[in-house]
Amino acid sequence: MIPIHENLTNKVAVITGGSGVLCSEMAKELARHGVKVAILNRTAEKGQKVVDNIKQSGGTALSVSTDVLNRESLKKAKDQILDTFGSVNLLINGAGGNHPDAITDSETYEEETAGKSFFDLDENGFSTVFASNFTGSFLASQVFGKALLQAESPAVINISSMSAFSPMTKVPAYSAAKASINNFTMWMAVHFAKTGLRVNAIAPGFFLTTQNRNLLLKEDGSYTDRSNKIIAGTPMKRFGKPADLLGTLLWLADETYSGFVTGITVPVDGGFMAYSGV
Repeated sequence: MIPIHENLTNKVAVITGGSGVLCSEMAKELARHGVKVAILNRTAEKGQKVVDNIKQSGGTALSVSTDVLNRESLKKAKDQILDTFGSVNLLINGAGGNHPDAITDSETYEEETAGKSFFDLDENGFSTVFASNFTGSFLASQVFGKALLQAESPAVINISSMSAFSPMTKVPAYSAAKASINNFTMWMAVHFAKTGLRVNAIAPGFFLTTQNRNLLLKEDGSYTDRSNKIIAGTPMKRFGKPADLLGTLLWLADETYSGFVTGITVPVDGGFMAYSGV
């Protein structure tokens, strides 16, 4: 177990998409270190489950129903959080996801390929995926930014992906959005560097989540062909576990450990990005 980071005690973290598999583990871990956590989710009930778990372990947390693509919804969430906790020290932009309308059925184009090709992708589906992964992070950073600037040791952590560095087949909208996250992370880091606000990102490798489970596992629990490709390209030969992200999270969140670190995206990928395939 990671030793307690006492420097984080009584800080306040806002986590968008906080009920997801990865972000909920981040929320629980931050709460274990004494951080007061606000879970922002479109469905408050899902966020409340995470909050209940944190409270049962002696932590402090709040669930707020929020649409990260709606500025007014985010403003209401900010006001509620400031009324409850008084400040915001850390923003984790974890909201995102994919949509069937923005996914091709085949990895490469062939004229006779059955199913949805690149030319069949729906622009609304593409825009929805891009917005949920990138625009939501932009809006949340805007809405919570001034509160962060007024807080002690403020930081933003964006959630990127391996697909930001080398786009995955089938998911062009998701890949483009995550590449934008990396670029936006660097832009924000430079823009706010003199204020003391640090902005970094974490790029998880391949983790089993609720969203991708059907793509990566067959009904009997065995790997799909896509999973076998992933494992073949991952030197550590396994999928990531949520706990694998927590050390990087705490390092970036705690200024005493990473006070001169800003503008980077940290791969947590079992070596995936380093491996050429040969």
